[in-house]
Amino acid sequence: MSIPPIAILGAGPSGLLLARLLHLHRIPHTVFERDAHRSDIGQGGTLDVHAETGQLALKKAGLLEAFKAKARYDAQRMVIFNKEGEAALTLDGTDGEGRPEIDRRDLRGLLLDSVREESIVWGAKVAAVRRSPVDQSMEVELVDGRVHRGFGLVVGADGTWTKARELVTKAKPVYSGYHYITAMIPKTSPYHTKATSLVGAGGIMATGSRRQIAAQRMTDDSYSVAIGLALPENWSRQTANAELLKNTSTFKDWAMTEKFSGWSTRVTDLIKNSEGACRAWPLYAMPVESLSWETVPGVALIGDAAHVSTPFAGEGVNCSLHDALQLAEQIVKHGLDDLTSAVSEYEKFMFPRAIAMITESQANGEMLFAEDAPRGFVEVFSAFANAEKQG
Repeated sequence: MSIPPIAILGAGPSGLLLARLLHLHRIPHTVFERDAHRSDIGQGGTLDVHAETGQLALKKAGLLEAFKAKARYDAQRMVIFNKEGEAALTLDGTDGEGRPEIDRRDLRGLLLDSVREESIVWGAKVAAVRRSPVDQSMEVELVDGRVHRGFGLVVGADGTWTKARELVTKAKPVYSGYHYITAMIPKTSPYHTKATSLVGAGGIMATGSRRQIAAQRMTDDSYSVAIGLALPENWSRQTANAELLKNTSTFKDWAMTEKFSGWSTRVTDLIKNSEGACRAWPLYAMPVESLSWETVPGVALIGDAAHVSTPFAGEGVNCSLHDALQLAEQIVKHGLDDLTSAVSEYEKFMFPRAIAMITESQANGEMLFAEDAPRGFVEVFSAFANAEKQG
């Protein structure tokens, strides 16, 4: 059996969209995914997909109508609260095609259904990516010892800690200083009616004193709850804290007592009534000064593998999907005989977009995690809105 010329690491949004676009152009490829099966993905929260980037990429892949069938156009409203439980800012986000929400699980399912099942190798956690000393082709080694050889291009699309990045840069993601810790409020919860009254079909964020409480509605009418805290990078790996996270009731008591004492019960009731496993997500971002490497033959990075960012610009998945679209377009344009030029041209588009996203997210994060938040964020957004009204 002939070896596909392109290996894609990761069956997330960017990797799967790239696979879909290559499939449409009959360009052979293999996707290596660490999950054992497509059903292994967790709940994962929701994503807002923007018309000019994410939706454009889905349209080019012939998937826009399938996306619209699953997207929630009534979920674009976000309300920012202070820690006293007062609404400080409402972002309606209802302009035209706008920025509808879709559950991460639903987006992945939509993309998986659009690619050839046999093109994905499940249970394939990558241990290393290297260049063959024999013929300079690319090799992918898995943690189980299997080695796949003979690729003309390896595309790192497997997130923050991709093994492909070290071939193009020594830079590594930098910890932001903050964690999100997530849980759920299921539809069966006695608190669900009150959650619906507070959060509605969209989402809320309460912020102040360098802390956050956020909630978003999911497709199944449950609510994803996230607590944002300033914590040491290895906080969740410390034994006592790992044990704390295993016991949801104990963790909630700790959070309410140690972190959110004095906050309005209007917003802390989201913590009090959350259920299920608590998961910790330390937030990382690539340093913007690192996003300028020289093109390395045989290697490309897309999505978080290239430019992981904190989530405060709302651009993460959109930038990732746009990456996949532009890399695919360049591969089609230059052909398999000139993949290096394809990657080089793609990187010219990707670098400035990624730098802008990371910079914006960092600025927003500083305002949203400020001691006096959400004051600064509200002032900046209000000034921007007024400037738009005045032309």
